[in-house]
Amino acid sequence: MVLISAARDYVGRMLQDISGMKVLILDNQTVSIVSVVYSQSELLQKEVFLVELVDSMPKESMAHLKAVYFLRPTLENIKHLRSQLARPRFGEYHLFFSNIVYHPQLQILADSDEQEVVQQVQEFYLDFVAIDPYHFTLNSHLNHMYMLPAVVDPPSSQTFCERAVDGISAVFLALKRRPVIRYQRTSDIAKTIAQEAARVMYEKEPGLFDFRRTEFSPLLLIIDRRDDPVTPLLNQWTYQAMVHELIGIQDNKVDLRNTGKVQKDQQEVVLSSEQDAFFKANMYENFGDLGMNIKRMVDEFQQLAKSNQNIQTVEDMAKFVDNYPEYRKMHGNVSKHVTMVTEMSRIVDERKLMLVSQTEQELACNGGQVAAFEAVTNLLNNESVSDVDRLRIVMLYALRYEKESPVQLMQLFNKLASRSAKYKSGVVQFLLKQAGVDKRTGDLYGNRNFLNIARNMARGLKGVENVYTQHQPLLFQTMESITKWRLKDVDYPFVGNHFQQGRPQEVVIFIVGGTTYEEARSVALQNATNSGTRFILGGSVVLNSKRFLRDLEEAQRISRSSSTV
Repeated sequence: MVLISAARDYVGRMLQDISGMKVLILDNQTVSIVSVVYSQSELLQKEVFLVELVDSMPKESMAHLKAVYFLRPTLENIKHLRSQLARPRFGEYHLFFSNIVYHPQLQILADSDEQEVVQQVQEFYLDFVAIDPYHFTLNSHLNHMYMLPAVVDPPSSQTFCERAVDGISAVFLALKRRPVIRYQRTSDIAKTIAQEAARVMYEKEPGLFDFRRTEFSPLLLIIDRRDDPVTPLLNQWTYQAMVHELIGIQDNKVDLRNTGKVQKDQQEVVLSSEQDAFFKANMYENFGDLGMNIKRMVDEFQQLAKSNQNIQTVEDMAKFVDNYPEYRKMHGNVSKHVTMVTEMSRIVDERKLMLVSQTEQELACNGGQVAAFEAVTNLLNNESVSDVDRLRIVMLYALRYEKESPVQLMQLFNKLASRSAKYKSGVVQFLLKQAGVDKRTGDLYGNRNFLNIARNMARGLKGVENVYTQHQPLLFQTMESITKWRLKDVDYPFVGNHFQQGRPQEVVIFIVGGTTYEEARSVALQNATNSGTRFILGGSVVLNSKRFLRDLEEAQRISRSSSTV
């Protein structure tokens, strides 16, 4: 519950001490930060009768309302506040910022408040979106920046890094910890973010981070998405990850408007482990088990509906009315999950994803280049396989066999170009340039060190419980190395002279370029083993294959245009 409870505590404290009717004013990032931890009905209980965005405020006066601003301390937001304080529309102004506010910004606000309507200015360190108890994101709109070669360094690259540092700093301020910091040696952008985070925590704001020392300092490990480009390219077969891959999740909401006939109140649904007991119990279950559990839930609901039909006395009627809110809630929940699973089944069938995914998993988990080439060629020739699935399959083959079979790889590139009208020439080669074997630190395919080779052989001999979920993200190995105190200093150096004295009990792993729900599942399962180390996962965005490919293509476009200048 660690991140969500910290976030809820901040929002609760913002609202509870200001009595009377309130308007909550957010920006386009804090609206996500609040919406994942507080529902509209909970805001209403705190007497919040209106929620507005700071850049699109209505002009009319509402002096009967108290304005609670919760904003990121950006230049743009300070400008909005300055003009709104010059012509105040509300009775009182309570200003809360999601991160550190520096003196020049405070001076601007003080100078603008000529009518003295501002009651308080506070820093509440909630500059991250707490989507799950151990998983946060920053919803970075510049996420493609991590994929750019170091020689291409647009000004927005600095903005991207600053946002990452702000988010990471806020997480540690919310947890009341100051970590030792390590980063992936082969990644320039991970190093930049790590060094800047250390500068904030140890030099610029040492007083803010001066918390009670724990026996072993927490660890912040900053790694690069390019070290494991395989995980975001794979189809997913566990509930939360699968919904994001096939339909899409944004701030724990799923848009179902394009899924055929859906009731009006089901067009956008919330998928939150905090608000939905069925989802909490099944978010990491595979698709087969999920189907059985949904059938059981439907059966239970039908039994309840049948008993509600049998109303014969006034007492029965009173009982039904008492239970009606619960009945309505259960009805909404059942139809929500049935709709999503039905839609996912349709997509799986339409895109022949069971066939495609079998080859994906073989490419990710098992050797055998000859059989792999044949399987990929067959899929490229299959008319039922979509263009995007063809592209992903070729990428997975290229990442695995880039050094072993360059001639056959060229044949697959040519076939892909001839079969897929939307294929952008050179995108697979760009991926190899940015995330190929020469750029990676970790043992992505378990074939670099003896221990991993032995483990893969053992797994092969034992057989796999489920061919569709046999893949484990590289992050799993990274967590194992941390808990066994085997993470190599040469590959993941420390920043400055702050070193780890023993195995850390708290670890935040931040992936520059984005996390996946498959990795979030690995973290949750690892935390459930009670190994003595608690992990939190964070990243610039939450990826699915669509977003990963979009970022890749955007980075390729910028690289090309900068090389022609």
